[in-house]
Amino acid sequence: MSTTIKPRFTGVSLKGGCLMGIRVEGCEVQTGKVRDMPLFETEALPVCSDRLSGFDVVVKTPIPDKGRLLNAMTEFWYPKTAHIIQNCFLSTEMEEFEKRIEVGEWARYINNRSMLVRRATPLLIECVVRGFLYGSGLKDYKATGSICGIKLPEGMREADKFHEPIFTPSDKAPKGKHDTNITFQQACDIVGEKLARRVREISLELYKFAYDYALKRGIIIADVKFEFGLIGDQLFLIDEVFTCDSTRMWPVGDYEPGRSQSSFDKQYVRDYLQSLCDRGIWNKTYDDVPELPEEVVRNTTMKYQEALRIITGPELSSVRIPAYLKN
Repeated sequence: MSTTIKPRFTGVSLKGGCLMGIRVEGCEVQTGKVRDMPLFETEALPVCSDRLSGFDVVVKTPIPDKGRLLNAMTEFWYPKTAHIIQNCFLSTEMEEFEKRIEVGEWARYINNRSMLVRRATPLLIECVVRGFLYGSGLKDYKATGSICGIKLPEGMREADKFHEPIFTPSDKAPKGKHDTNITFQQACDIVGEKLARRVREISLELYKFAYDYALKRGIIIADVKFEFGLIGDQLFLIDEVFTCDSTRMWPVGDYEPGRSQSSFDKQYVRDYLQSLCDRGIWNKTYDDVPELPEEVVRNTTMKYQEALRIITGPELSSVRIPAYLKN
């Protein structure tokens, strides 16, 4: 008779007190740019590290508390959007984690930065919705007058609002490469027309719902990236949802079209990294990945904290986050 060995945590990797990664024995661990995810038969346990990526490259410097803040934001939005699309969320209770994997002494490192989820097969496209002309969309517009094959009006300015939000998918590039904007037809070629139309419809509905919700609280959601996955033939919303990593967020009071915008998201870090590229210091590859200055690190944490406070508002007490954020 064979004996099944229960997976277990064996350690963590830290840098300056920030979580950089986990070590696990007894099961496969899927490693992304930010999350490390032990995989079980039908479930998974994504752990949000304090790593940060810019231009699809993980920088060397972690952002304190980032993993907890991302986890809290996703935990907040999953039930809020469940009326639109079912999601993969199961639990944030350590007791439920322990039924699948021995956490032991490492519980304090993963608490408030993990959630048990259904294991799904991710679709091979990124589902991006844009409400404003910005970022890579602005770059494409300047070059072609279009984004992902969608022709836009002439004379639009940086950060101008679209008459209606647009669905602009991208492919999923391998590690070390950059995701590329693709047309809707190319998305159909990758996942099939029926499924592509379905995720386009859901993505737009999710964006409109969250845009209205956040706007009442003083934040503009300019654009957002979603991930979807299949469990059998059922479609699920997976991965992070409306976090500062996946979503471009602007304070309403500072918004002014025709220029770059102040933000609550990692655009602040992208801008710093772009300045290094402009000076010939870095070339957006894993070669010589830069460290971030202390000021950039500190301000990034503050931006993520402030976004969570504003979005969750009086419901903050129901979200599992560091205690100091509830004061």
